[in-house]
Amino acid sequence: MVWLAISLMAACPGCGSRPAASSATNVSIQLFPTLNLNHAQPKLQTVKLWLGPQEMTAELAITQTEVATGMMFRKEMAESEGMLFIFSRPHRTSFYMRNTILPLSGAYIDSEGIILEIHDLKPLNEEPVPADSDRVQYVLETRQGWFERNKVGVGSMVRTERGSFQETFFK
Repeated sequence: MVWLAISLMAACPGCGSRPAASSATNVSIQLFPTLNLNHAQPKLQTVKLWLGPQEMTAELAITQTEVATGMMFRKEMAESEGMLFIFSRPHRTSFYMRNTILPLSGAYIDSEGIILEIHDLKPLNEEPVPADSDRVQYVLETRQGWFERNKVGVGSMVRTERGSFQETFFK
């Protein structure tokens, strides 16, 4: 799973300025006292996504605990599966791979469902991978290289089985 040091702070009103990377873990643990840092979370609710002609089933990380835990301690992810992190507003996010052994790719996506950036994330690497844009409202994690293998790149639109991201998540 990928930790969201900056995103977690953005999601917590009154938590102050962005923490330094070295202090983000302590802040996150304080924000989520019931977060289990030793086990993978159970499978989350899913939605079908379409990225161009490609179809994927994505788990939805919506609550602060689901977002903070993400893919941590997971040992497998099928080629056609992903995890979609949903934030209440666009912002500049940063993901890293605390307790995540699977090599992942992360697409940083704007409020309209357009992929802004794609980053490869290295297993167990706690160095944050910040977004270049402050317009990120969703992040889609997949098996590393999925976007390249499926010819889905920056500028591609992601839709759900229920329509656009705005229609699906923010009616």
